[in-house]
Amino acid sequence: MKISDKKLLNRYKRLIETTIDLASTLDLNTLLNRIIDVAKDIAEADVASILLYDSASRQLYFQVATNMDPLMRGLAVPMDSIAGWILINRQPVRIEDVSKDKRHFGTVAKVISYETRSLIGVPLITKDKVIGVLEVINKIDGGFNETDQELLTVIGAQAAIAIENTRLFQQSDHIAEFVHELRTPLASLSTATYLLLQPAISSEQSKQIISNIHNETIRLNMLASSYLDLARLESGRVQFQKTTFPANLLFEECKTSMQPKADEQQISIELEIPEGMPDVEGDRDKLKQVLINLLSNAVKYNRPGGKIVISACWDSKTWQIRVTDNGYGIPEKSLPNLFQKFYRVKGMETKVGGTGLGLSICKEILQGHGGRIEVESQLGVGTTFTATIPRK
Repeated sequence: MKISDKKLLNRYKRLIETTIDLASTLDLNTLLNRIIDVAKDIAEADVASILLYDSASRQLYFQVATNMDPLMRGLAVPMDSIAGWILINRQPVRIEDVSKDKRHFGTVAKVISYETRSLIGVPLITKDKVIGVLEVINKIDGGFNETDQELLTVIGAQAAIAIENTRLFQQSDHIAEFVHELRTPLASLSTATYLLLQPAISSEQSKQIISNIHNETIRLNMLASSYLDLARLESGRVQFQKTTFPANLLFEECKTSMQPKADEQQISIELEIPEGMPDVEGDRDKLKQVLINLLSNAVKYNRPGGKIVISACWDSKTWQIRVTDNGYGIPEKSLPNLFQKFYRVKGMETKVGGTGLGLSICKEILQGHGGRIEVESQLGVGTTFTATIPRK
C-alpha cells in the first residue's frame, strides 16, 4: 500500500470514529469543540471554525474556532461574507486564495492577528434546515483538494445532526427546569387571588395579599429575565463587546449602585484596590453584571452592620477580583453546588429572596472571557468569591 493510500485510509478511519464520538455528548460547547478538532485534523488544516445561524435575528454568529479568543464567541458575521454565501446557497466552497475573493470578511483575522490564505466551507444542514457553517482554513501542506472537501462535507452532515440533537435536548431540559421553578410562585399567586375573592377578608388582609402578589410578580419577572440571560449565554448567542477600561472606575460604579441597598442593613462596602492596576480587557457591561451579582449576594447574605470588601490583584497572566463579606457563611457541603442553576443554600431559601441563577450567570460570563469563578467560605465567618480572567 502506498503511503498516500495509507494516509487516506487513516483519515476515513478517523471519520468513522468521529461519527460515533459526536453522538456521545449532549453538551453543546463540548460538541462544537470536538467537531472543529476533528475537522482540522481530517482536512489537515491549520484552523477550523463553526458559525451558527440564529433564525430569529437572521444573523450568522462566529461560535467557536481552534485558535479563537473566547471573547470572539458571538461575533456577528455579515451575510454577504463567504460563510454567508455558503449558508444562503447551501453549497460548499473551496477557495485557494481568499484575498482575491470580495466576499472575504477580514474582521476576524484582524482581531486574532491571523492571515487566512485558503479555506473550505460547508453548510451544516439537518432536516432541510441550515443551522450554520463549518470551515477549515489554511492547508498545512499544499492546497485543499477535492478529497478534503468530500471529507469535510461528511463531517458537516454528521455535525449538523449532532448539534441539532444537542440543542433540542438542552431546550427540553431548560423548559423542564423553568416550568418546575414556576410552580411555586404560580401556586402562591393562585392562593392569593383565591383569598382576595373571599367576602370575609378584611381590608388589612387584602392589602397584605396584594403586596405579596406584587412581590411575587416582581420575582417572576426577575426569574424570566435571568433565565433568558442564562439560556443565551449557554447557547453562545451572546456577543461579547471587548474593550479596555480602568478597573477602579468600574468598582466605584458598582459600589455606588449597591450602596443604598447596603445602607438599609448598615453594611459598609470598602474598596481595596492597589495603585497602578493595569486596565482590564473584556466586556465591561458583562463584567459589571458579575460584580453587581456578587455584591448583591454579599449584601443579602450578610448580617446587619456587616462589611463587604472589593479587592483586586494581578500578575502577568491574569486579573483577580474578589468580593469578601463577613456574613453568615456557606456550609461546606453546599459549596460544590453553588454555581448550578436554581440552587439555593438550604435553610436560606425562605429568608433571602432570589432566583438561584445569579452565580450561574457569573460563571457563564467569566467562562466566556476564558476565566473562572471560585468560592471560599466558613460558617459564621464569611465568604469570598474570586473572579479570574486572563490578560492578553
